[in-house]
Amino acid sequence: MSDSLPSLYGGITSRRVTTRDLQDAKDRGERWAMLTSYDMLTAQLFDEVGIPVLLVGDSAGNNVLGYESTVPVTMEDMLPLVRGVARSTQRPLVIADMPFGSYQESPAQALHNAVRFLQVGAQAVKLEGGSHMVPQVQLLTQSGVPVMGHLGLTPQSVNTLGGYKVQGRGEAGDRLVEEALKLEAAGAFALVLEVVPRDLAERVTKELAIPTVGIGAGAATDAQVLVWTDMAGLTPGKGPKFLKKYADLRTILGDAARAYAEDVRTGSYPADEHGYL
Repeated sequence: MSDSLPSLYGGITSRRVTTRDLQDAKDRGERWAMLTSYDMLTAQLFDEVGIPVLLVGDSAGNNVLGYESTVPVTMEDMLPLVRGVARSTQRPLVIADMPFGSYQESPAQALHNAVRFLQVGAQAVKLEGGSHMVPQVQLLTQSGVPVMGHLGLTPQSVNTLGGYKVQGRGEAGDRLVEEALKLEAAGAFALVLEVVPRDLAERVTKELAIPTVGIGAGAATDAQVLVWTDMAGLTPGKGPKFLKKYADLRTILGDAARAYAEDVRTGSYPADEHGYL
């Protein structure tokens, strides 16, 4: 790694991270982390600790909005979340996840909705799908909208994929490589690879000039992404095989809420020190 180029972690301080910075990081072999964010407080915190890329994911559907999957999420659901994250940060590249039904109909539909995201503060958008999304990616990038692609397990297509399972085994791996190359040629600046075999993710990463972002794709990708509520242990249960929980926020927050409720019940909160004269 060259010391003459700015690192994504601390070297770029006076402006937002750009897609060019991510490409430069790949070129010099620097890996980077991406987290989801859906609100002001987490966005500010992740900005403070140096996370260079924030994804306002349609995973808000089953982490914020109470849906069972990402499929019901709409543009109207997503726009306020993107606006809040963008307004609350100074340095991270903010990427808006295009929800199901907001881009599949036509390139024109994709451009219309992508522009709406940029107008509320996003610097890029992410969409799912391979060859059939090439016209959308081409129009968006030619119109000045940076696009991150997404292959492998694409949650918006879970009903046609037959559930949440590993994608790209066997001959399907060759097809995934071909689709990755087509997305790159169409102008995508990066590509998410979700729940694919490690050797396939490594192959794609080596064949593409643009950065790859793994989630359940092994360690060979250029970057990694996790849903922040999973990463911090706020969501219940063990989670998928690829998940590493870096905290037990569900226990911490639950203990705090129980302690507060008990203090109110017993009358120990508020005490005199919490009142005004």
